[in-house]
Amino acid sequence: MSEPYRIEPGRLILFVRLTPKGGRNAVDGVENGADGKTYLKARVSAVPEDGKANAALIALLAKQAGVPKSAISLLSGDTSRLKQISISGDPAAILAALKLPESSRTA
Repeated sequence: MSEPYRIEPGRLILFVRLTPKGGRNAVDGVENGADGKTYLKARVSAVPEDGKANAALIALLAKQAGVPKSAISLLSGDTSRLKQISISGDPAAILAALKLPESSRTA
């Protein structure tokens, strides 16, 4: 199984499958998508209107990763369930905070 992320110098790129209106805000582990890629599963209680679900996802990931919200940006997937998120900082520390195993691969 591949990892739901890519390590780059000074940041971590996360591949996320978001479920809006999920009843609670939580990271629910890792899953393989139908496209064969691996995603971090996340759910937020916010609705997918006017960027509310994306903002809730950023807040959730910031809390889980122990970084400020300003360190997180949405790279792609603004209106899609499948998103790429950039988290600035030490990739190893972010992976540890998110409880994801560190890969031996780097960019």
